[in-house]
Amino acid sequence: MTAEKPTELNYNPHMPLSQALLLPRIAIENTMPILDGGQFAVKAVAGQDVVVTSKVFADGHDQLAVRVRWRADGDETWQSEVMASLGNNGWKGQFHVVEQGRYVFCIEAWIDQFASFRYELEKKHLAGVPVSLELQEGRNQVQQAAERAEGQLSEDLAALHHELSGLLETEQVALFMHQRSAELMAQADHRAYLSLSPEYPLDVERGLAQFASWYELFPRSITDDPARHGTFNDVHSRLPMIQDMGFDVLYFPPIHPIGRSYRKGPNNSLTAGPNDPGSPYAIGSEEGGHEAIHSELGTREDFRRLVAAAADHGLEIALDFAIQCSQDHPWLKQHPGWFNWRPDGTIKYAENPPKKYQDIVNVDFYATDAIPSLWVELRDIVVGWVEEGVKIFRVDNPHTKPLPFWQWLIADVRALHPEVIFLAEAFTTPAMMARLGKVGYTQSYTYFTWRNTKAELATYLTELNESPWRECYRPNFFVNTPDINPAFLHESGRAGFLIRAALATMGSGLWGMYSGFELCEAAPVPGKEEYLNSEKYEIRPRDFTAPGNIIAEIAQLNRIRRQNPALQTHLGLKVYNAWNDNILYFGKRSADGSNFILVAVSLDPHNVQEANFELPLWEMGLPDDASSQGEDLMSGHRWTWHGKDQFMRIDPAHLPFGIWRFTV
Repeated sequence: MTAEKPTELNYNPHMPLSQALLLPRIAIENTMPILDGGQFAVKAVAGQDVVVTSKVFADGHDQLAVRVRWRADGDETWQSEVMASLGNNGWKGQFHVVEQGRYVFCIEAWIDQFASFRYELEKKHLAGVPVSLELQEGRNQVQQAAERAEGQLSEDLAALHHELSGLLETEQVALFMHQRSAELMAQADHRAYLSLSPEYPLDVERGLAQFASWYELFPRSITDDPARHGTFNDVHSRLPMIQDMGFDVLYFPPIHPIGRSYRKGPNNSLTAGPNDPGSPYAIGSEEGGHEAIHSELGTREDFRRLVAAAADHGLEIALDFAIQCSQDHPWLKQHPGWFNWRPDGTIKYAENPPKKYQDIVNVDFYATDAIPSLWVELRDIVVGWVEEGVKIFRVDNPHTKPLPFWQWLIADVRALHPEVIFLAEAFTTPAMMARLGKVGYTQSYTYFTWRNTKAELATYLTELNESPWRECYRPNFFVNTPDINPAFLHESGRAGFLIRAALATMGSGLWGMYSGFELCEAAPVPGKEEYLNSEKYEIRPRDFTAPGNIIAEIAQLNRIRRQNPALQTHLGLKVYNAWNDNILYFGKRSADGSNFILVAVSLDPHNVQEANFELPLWEMGLPDDASSQGEDLMSGHRWTWHGKDQFMRIDPAHLPFGIWRFTV
């Protein structure tokens, strides 16, 4: 496999006149939303408007007509909408995308000669300047348009020309300025000096790509006895409660056969007992590999029944796609050329110093024997699970696999199944996290897990709303994972869990939690952000009705999200003034302005916090002394606010946050 030749720039300092004469007279610059000059597709959601802005200008003072054009990839017919002038060469337009799939859009602009004529005519007429010659020029434009046009349009323009020829000057001015005259001339416009921007790609996904609540569980732990392996059939009993909590994605770690060689024991110990289940991330045994199901979980038919039952409860099943193998994976014998072998004949296992994963080995994507067979095999595995009804995949450590592989695989899968969603579990550098979004990942894990102070959270939430992140990256705010037991939760108690739940559910349209969070489980491995007695290495039955749980609060937070469109995306978030470094105060407003939510979260789980704060009356066009309405969405209590300056008091013993619907 060879790299493509880099794209050559078109800059030529010694341009011949013949080439200069072909350059566009109208400049189209700074078009948004685009990524890397159009190299990658911008993200959008079906059923929503795509807002486009651009700088468009030309020499002189002629009036411009500017439109945004778009079409679905593969369609021959373009649709278009007029863009409105924002002043200072800025233009804004929008178009509606109904179906998921790939689209392209561009900007087109031309000198609108009739609009330019009307603009000059009106100015001169109002100033009392003689306009007889201008009126003649206008009549000539109408006559030429009638000659260009065909059918009814030609007849209508000819009639307009005839009518103009019989009117007094003042009456002609009025008729030229009439809206119907402008509409007729626009239909016959020959679009002088028409210029087109490049075509920019747009990836339109279904609503769950932007707004979803994920719940993660290990099916093997849905049991009342740690000595009895849970099954897919046992998971049915959990579906009603997961639905009642307001989740719509039920995510399983790998469900494939688990290897026995170098199997890990409790707490990641190197020695496993005969009954230890091992890590589900050590994929593969004599029973099969990534295409197979661990026999203790049940049969393929059991899995299909669970997918159907989950759907009946409004839940989609998401599976982990982890491209790694146990040392018992069938591929090691069937395709030894897909792996790295040491000089002594042993295989290189996975490491993340000081961590060692002796039970896992990785494939080599660029091994001679792996191209293209490994790539195709992995694609076929994904498609195979899609055909079983799985349309969502959480991908383990995608940043450790080649970007070209992901760009190809995701595009290839979504060409057949555009509804498929990929979540990147990539805790890595910002550039890599953004690039994974650019090459096709729908969503990504984030740095939210380690943002705790007001300054950290305000900066991060604001950054995610800015380019290029807003165009390429949808953050999924997981509050915990089987791998990550955040330090903030270790000693913060129930209030700490509520703080993180509020920040996640209100901060992004996408959030997730690993089971046990609702029970406020936090016991760590001493000195580490890892769970003691980790479920990755043992079966962990739970009493999901244990005292002190936050199930009701989680259910209400998810209910609030569903009822308020402003909360169904991470976009539109603004941090507002609250004069206390322990209180993060922000707002979200829906695109049409009809839904405005204010959120105040105390970041101190132990003490009462108070703050003076500002109601953002200016966002609603109201003066500082205006009255407005507030509704507490956790309790239902309503009140009237008077003026911009207000006061809050948050007691973590009661509820460490407030969520208010803000109306006039």
